[in-house]
Formats: sequence, structure tokens, C-alpha cells
Amino acid sequence: MDEEKDLTQRKKEAAERAKQLARERLAAKQAAEQAKQAAETGDARSDDLNPSSDVSDGPANEAPGGAAQPPSAEDIASAKKRVAEEVRAKAAELRRQREASLGAASGDDLEAAKRKAAEETRARAAELRKQREASSGAASGDDLEAAKRKAAEEARARAAELRKQREAAAAGGGAEDDLELAKKKAAAAAKARAAALAKQKAAEASGGDDELAKQKAAAAAKAKAAAAARAKAGAADADGGTGRSVAPSPNDPLLEKYVRVIHEHLGPDVLEDAYINRLAKDVPTLVVKKEAYYKVAEFLKYNEQLRFDYLSELHGTDFQTHMEVYVHLYSYPNRQPVALKVKIERDNPEIDSLVPLWPGANWPECEAYDLLGIRFRGHPNLIRIFLGEQWVGHPLRKDYEPYDAEV
Repeated sequence: MDEEKDLTQRKKEAAERAKQLARERLAAKQAAEQAKQAAETGDARSDDLNPSSDVSDGPANEAPGGAAQPPSAEDIASAKKRVAEEVRAKAAELRRQREASLGAASGDDLEAAKRKAAEETRARAAELRKQREASSGAASGDDLEAAKRKAAEEARARAAELRKQREAAAAGGGAEDDLELAKKKAAAAAKARAAALAKQKAAEASGGDDELAKQKAAAAAKAKAAAAARAKAGAADADGGTGRSVAPSPNDPLLEKYVRVIHEHLGPDVLEDAYINRLAKDVPTLVVKKEAYYKVAEFLKYNEQLRFDYLSELHGTDFQTHMEVYVHLYSYPNRQPVALKVKIERDNPEIDSLVPLWPGANWPECEAYDLLGIRFRGHPNLIRIFLGEQWVGHPLRKDYEPYDAEV
């Protein structure tokens, strides 16, 4: 609003200046006409009185006795020049004022045009933003609802797939055993029926009906006892003898993948066992043979399907009958864990060092050497890091006896 008032005020001032210039121009024109008339009158009087004199109204034209003298030609010429100069000066001033007024008006118009263009641009941008927000707002509700439905459907699908996998894993492990057991049951039932039929025929031939009834009862009792024993044995195998049902581990597919890849590239003779460690967050655990320990570790690191590039832990354990080295590995590219375990002799606990593969094994191997006496072949600097080289014995061995009882 202030800008509009300023613009109106400037327009009024420009109009006033234009009117003033018009009045001045009119006045100058009138003055020029008067000067021209005066000049013509002077010329006429000079022609009548004295051709060589000029007409003048001033005191200089008066004679000494008070009589008026006609103006001279020089006075008339100077008056004409003076009037012409005044006319030219007024015209120049009028032209400058006109140009200044036009320039001021054009600058104001340009500034106003700039402001108007900026306002129109902002208005168009605001309108476009409102339209986008309206369109996105209209579609956001539907998109959000559709996204929620899609997420819910995907969650249900994943839950159903996981449930199917668990059921398949639970049933798949014993499917072959169940089939074999069913075959054996069918064969035993067929044999039992054949034997019973033979006995029945023999009894009928001999007329011993009572003996046949006793044999049937004994056979039925044996069959029931055998079925109960088989059912009990199957339940014990399924829960590991704990009396509880064991759900399949979510890392079962990982363990199967590791074992399959190792068997394909290194053969089936490098692993002693493979299982899910329920006590260590269901970590897939590979029990490797001593002579294949370094080879399997190297394969786990450099194989393209596995790529276990990080060693997070290494420790040893004394089981009195033997010792074990337990290594935790992790694959950052695949986001998958694995544990590598090897059994070694207790009397001569020696195994290859993993420092050439994972430099992070340096201090854990020194710790196992210091506390358990396990020696790691190929270690760059195997030293005792806690107790010192002068310490006698290894405190984490089960048969450790302090050299100094007071310590």
C-alpha cells in the first residue's frame, strides 16, 4: 500500500511539473511575442524619426532637456539578442525539465514494473506450490493407506513363509527317517500277518483253538510294546533327551550354506561336525579337523560366497581330555556370523596361527598362549602378555598349581 501511495504521489508531482512547464512555455511564448512586437514598434519609430537611431524607453533615451530620444540600433539589437537568449534558455530549461520528468517517470515505471513482475512471479510460485501441495495432499492419504495395506500384506506373507520354513525344517529333518520307519513297520506288519496266518492255518489243522488265541494275544502285546518304545525313542531324539520340543533355528539355512560351499570346494573330509550353538545366539559352528584348520579359515575369508573379513574373538578352553580353540568370524558384506572350532592335544597344544589372515588374532593368540600354553605356529611374536615370561605354568589349565602358594 505504501508503494502504491508513493507511485500516485509521484504521478501527481509529475503532472504538476508538466503543468508548470506548460505555463512557463506559454509565458516565454508571450514574452517572445511581446519582444517581437516591441522590436517592430521600435523599428517603425526609428524609421519615422531617425533611421540611424534605436527606440528606447529608458532614461538613456531622454534628451538633456527632458525630451525623449529614439532608441539606437545597438539597443534594439541587444534587446533582440537578450530576448532570444532568454527564450533559448527557457526552452533549454523546459527541455531539461521535461527530460528529467520523463526520466524520473521512466525510472519509477521501471521500478514499478520490476516490483510488479516480482510480485507476479511470487504469486505464480505460491499458486504452483499450493497446487503441488493440494495434489500431493490429495494423493498422500491414498498412498499412505495403500502403503499400510501393502506393508501389512508383506508382513503376513513373510510370517506365513517363515512359518512354512519352520514347519518344513522341523519336519524335513526326520522325513527320511519317518519314511524308512514306516517301511519297516509295514514290512514287520506284513511278516506278522503272514506268521499269524500260518499259525492260524496250522492251528486249524491241528484243532488247537486255545493255543491260537494265546499266540494272538502275545503277538498283540509285543506289537504294542514295540510301538511304545519306538515312540519314546523318537521323542527323545527330537528334543535331545531334554523332554522339551526344540524349534528350528533361524540360522539353519546359513549353516547349510556354509557346509555346502565347503564340501563343494574342499571336500567332505575337512569338517568333523557342524551345528547351531544354542548357547551363543544360534551361531552356526563348524568343527574342523586339526590339519585342515588353516585351510578352512583361509577359505572362509577369501571365498566370494562367504567373505568373512572380520575376526571378532579367539579364545581357548581346557577340557582336560583335550583343548579347543574357538574363533568367531563375521562377514560385513553378507552380515552373517560363523564360529570355527578345532580340537587339539592337551599334552602338545599346538595349532597354526591366524595372524597372516586376520591381524586382529595377534593379541588373542598371545592371551591363549599365556593362560593356557597353546602355541600358534607362524605367529610373528608369540609372547606372554599378562604374566610375563618368568611366570611358571598357565593359570587357566585345569591342573594348574601356583608355583608360589602365597601369590
